[in-house]
Parts: sequence; C-alpha cells; structure tokens
Amino acid sequence: MAKTVTRKARSYDPAKVRVALAAETEALRQAVHRLCGDAAAERLLAAPTRLGEWTVRDLVAHLALQLAWVPNHLDQPPAGRAALDLVGWVGGVGSLSELLDSGTRAYRAQAFAGSPAEVAAEFDRAADALAELLDGPEVRDEQRRFEIRLGSMTLSDMLVTRLVETVVHADDLAAAVGLADFSHDRFALASVSRLLADALAAQQPGAAVELRVPPFAVVQAVPGPRHTRGTPPNVVETDPLSWIRLATGRLDWSVAVDSAEVSASGERSDLSAFLPVLR
Repeated sequence: MAKTVTRKARSYDPAKVRVALAAETEALRQAVHRLCGDAAAERLLAAPTRLGEWTVRDLVAHLALQLAWVPNHLDQPPAGRAALDLVGWVGGVGSLSELLDSGTRAYRAQAFAGSPAEVAAEFDRAADALAELLDGPEVRDEQRRFEIRLGSMTLSDMLVTRLVETVVHADDLAAAVGLADFSHDRFALASVSRLLADALAAQQPGAAVELRVPPFAVVQAVPGPRHTRGTPPNVVETDPLSWIRLATGRLDWSVAVDSAEVSASGERSDLSAFLPVLR
C-alpha cells in the first residue's frame, strides 16, 4: 500500500511576524507620505494600477482598510466558524474579491476622497491603529482566535495574512507610481514567499516539480513521478518578488520565462496551469 505523505503546516514566529508587520507598515506609511507630498500628488493618486479599475487612491484606501481590519474587529464576538489555516486562506480569499472591491470603493468614497494631505492623514490613522495593536498584550495570546468570513484563525495567523496584504500591495503601489527603491522587510518577504510556495504545494500535491525561491523556499509540487535522488528533472527557480507576482497573478508565466525572471527546466516544469495560487 502506498504511503500517504501529509505536509506539516509551516509555522511563523509570532514575535518576528509582529516586528516585520510593523516594519512593512512604516515603509508603506513613508511611501504614502512621499506620494501625497509630491507636487503631482493629485495626478499620481488618479493613476491606474495593475488591479483592474483601481486607481492609486483606491489601492491606498484598500491598504489602509487591511491594516486597520484586525484592530477594528478584534473584539467582534465569534460566530463559530470552522477553523481556517494559512494555506486555506490563500486558497479561499479570492472568493471574496467582489466583496473586497465593494468594501474598498465604499471606504475610499467615505475616507479617502479628500486632498492628498487628507489621504496621508487617513492612512496614518489606520497605520497607528495597527501599530498600537502590535504593541499591546492581545497579540501575545497565542490561543486567541480571530474570525473572518472564510473561517476562524489564530490571531497570530491572521497577522501573517496582513504580511501578505502589505507585501503584495506595496509592490502594486511601487509599480503604479515608480517607487523603485521601496524596500521590503526581509522576514516579511520570506514569510510571504514561503506561504505562497506552500499553497502551490497544497493545491497541486505531488513531487514532479521542485520550486526553488532562494533564499527562502523550496517545495515539491504537481502530480507525477516522484524524484528521490540527484538533480530533479523538473525545476523552477525564481527570485522572491517574481514568485510573489506569479503566485498572485501580477506576472504572466510566459513573460517571466521569456524575460529570464523564471528559470524552468524539464518537460513538466511549466506551472502556468497552476497559477495564480492567490487570486
């Protein structure tokens, strides 16, 4: 009888997550202030992004909404939803896209419709709310749970999802307004790379392809012949930001391969049918 291999869920050090999330939030705060202090701020806020019809103003509003989500809903009574882990969140959050879009547009109209200075001030309020939470006692309770529509997560896992939001959308913001010098926290970048790699392995279980995201992640995925010795016959290798863009649909597989952002060797190494893993 074939042996069933169960993938152990990766854990993330809660203290390191808090430090990384605080760092990403502050980097975003600086980027928003830089944007809103530019002489062309009104034009930049109206600029398009790679997120459909969203403008930069919409994106900044969405970021603020996601930063403040946990502090704003921390004391919400539980509804008894089923347990949800991080890989499940990655696979399910796309089902909420319409809800997230409408919520972002409503929040943008309510709180982010003013001048660039008012946009920066409103973003500060969201960033300050999260910073206060990260410094408080609640987040140090590793048994505490937090419910979202998809299910019930540990609060520490919920903060990992905020790392995903900040890293992915900071990259969207940098691309939209030309912030080539935006610098991500290393632990945040590592955590998001690993989570999205683990999500691919969970969604496409197998060992036919080895995905390498140096220096942060190596996973085996995709059904097919299992490799046990020597150099794997099917290898995909890319850098962390390129992998995050691929895994979230920001970068097309064929474009990434043609531009050498991805190295793919072996007849089964084409991952385009399995991407994105987070929609």
